[in-house]
Amino acid sequence: MLKFISFGSGSSGNCYELATSTDALLIDVGVGLRGLKKSCRDYGCSLSQIHHVLVTHDHADHIKSVGSFSHDYSVPVYATKEVHEGINRNYCVTKKLAPGLTCYVEKGVTQQIGEFLVTPFAVPHDSSDNVGYLIEAEGVVFCIMTDVGSVTDEMKSFIGRANYLVIEANHDIEMVQNGPYPQFLKDRILSKTGHLSNYDCGVTIAENMSEQLRHVWLCHLSEENNHPELARKTVESVLRGYGIVAGADFQLEVLKRTTPTGPYELV
Repeated sequence: MLKFISFGSGSSGNCYELATSTDALLIDVGVGLRGLKKSCRDYGCSLSQIHHVLVTHDHADHIKSVGSFSHDYSVPVYATKEVHEGINRNYCVTKKLAPGLTCYVEKGVTQQIGEFLVTPFAVPHDSSDNVGYLIEAEGVVFCIMTDVGSVTDEMKSFIGRANYLVIEANHDIEMVQNGPYPQFLKDRILSKTGHLSNYDCGVTIAENMSEQLRHVWLCHLSEENNHPELARKTVESVLRGYGIVAGADFQLEVLKRTTPTGPYELV
């Protein structure tokens, strides 16, 4: 049985685990290792059971502990060439990746990583590069896309294949526009290489989901420009406009920003 845990989802740090009974991977390691170890103990699992890391992009909240984790547990880290270069440049990554543990993925190319069949795809964002991942294991199709500036046709096609979807609902547009951020930061968030709003997240799900979609998690919520209940209600409202009922057609939940959410059994 496939299991999913979020160890943190937001600007303070992002890290997700996907595990079979005999293999496990992390998607991003942007949380502190001490907290990650404690969370694993609380869930009765061990970091030594994790055999692979996938990285979406090279912003600090997704990679700050990736070098330390890879070094301490001898775990290979998979990312695009541009993301690996960004990791090496990022001063927040105090422990750099060893060459022997640096592995590459290519957008649009599917490869077997342990027990997981992994397909990276491009996601617009203002990082060195950014990918989402479609991950298949044990007959389950899991898709994650975070830090989404805009939604491409390719991304839409992967949403249509997913049984389980993790997708960004970063902000409420009015909260950004009326908030205290300087204008350049507001422009960045709202740009085509910034972040996905609650409303646009709802539209994206509604227009591209299939009948095979079972569960959606909203990720990477802004602390300043969003609230979990606001994100959920906004997405639910948009879905209702398309005749889709969250809780009946599929389950909808919001991932916590700084504490674990889950575990979930994906069947």
